Amino acid sequence: MHRTVAKVLIIMDENGKIKVGISIGDLNGIGCEVVLKTFEDSRMMDFCTPILFASNKTISFQKNELQLNIKYHGVPNASKVLNGKINVVNVWKEIPKIQFGQPTEEAGKYALLSLKAAVDALKNGEIDVLVTAPINKNNIQSEEFKFPGHTDYLAQELEGESLMFMITDDLKVGLLTDHVAVKDAPSAINPILIRTKVRTIEKSLTMDFGVRRPKIALLGINPHSGDNGVIGKEDDAILKPVIKEMSDAGHLVFGPYAADSFFGSDGYKKFDAILAAYHDQGLIPFKTLSFGKGVNYTAGLSKVRTSPDHGTAYEIAGKGQADHSSFKEAVFAAIKIFRNREEYAELTQNPLQKQKVRR
Repeated sequence: MHRTVAKVLIIMDENGKIKVGISIGDLNGIGCEVVLKTFEDSRMMDFCTPILFASNKTISFQKNELQLNIKYHGVPNASKVLNGKINVVNVWKEIPKIQFGQPTEEAGKYALLSLKAAVDALKNGEIDVLVTAPINKNNIQSEEFKFPGHTDYLAQELEGESLMFMITDDLKVGLLTDHVAVKDAPSAINPILIRTKVRTIEKSLTMDFGVRRPKIALLGINPHSGDNGVIGKEDDAILKPVIKEMSDAGHLVFGPYAADSFFGSDGYKKFDAILAAYHDQGLIPFKTLSFGKGVNYTAGLSKVRTSPDHGTAYEIAGKGQADHSSFKEAVFAAIKIFRNREEYAELTQNPLQKQKVRR
């Protein structure tokens, strides 16, 4: 049995199958391909019920173009789904024009329709978790979507403090600033933001991943963490005082560490999570170490949302070449986190019961 399938089957119990809602992403990218390839494996239906938010005709077109052997069941809404089948909620009736590899306005429109329908179903409890296929952050922009990506949109729609958290079993990287221009990142970092992100990571590690006493490393803002002010003063003025304050208060928070050597020296293996100052500082090493296995998880929200660690990949869209490993991992991660949250809620409601957490 495939390693990841076996891993998820272990966590199944008598509570039944989790309803995995899926927003289909940009129709001209590889989103549909990685989704359909994931559920082409019939064993996936043994432990979850997939619910795609798109339309029968759209999925039929993609399936035929990509020559994939799957069957699906069309439903008018998420409350009508059937276990043991790939369910497609018919969000639209018309047939969108699909132009593989092209970032069109029409593809952005339908990506948003799918996302909105999936998020509504998540908020209404019709699905348990949400896994999002990649969008194009430019063509999805509209009066209803003025965000740099999924994370900020979900932060508006769902309760909690959102955090972009890139995860594998062995490596977890959060971001102080995510889709922010590099020139603007230092000015966006302040003590309140640092405290909020650290606490969000701590809560997620405890509730979502079963870590009793999370140990977190912060990466420096400047090269060599500023070299005592020679290469920038932000690390000395902002990061170090907050790290000391939180450490004195009992948080296992350490740093700032120079980002250029932190991952190459395996320093990350000593911590449960790393908090990077800005997008590429965290994602370049994460994707280098974990590409194809990594998952983008929006931590800190009232609901579980994951996505693969890649984008629309227009250059290979429609060619049948897309690797669906990361999307499959995103499905597994969403299921596992949902189960962990259920267990955490049960255990914290009964403090006399022994907690099943690591460390």
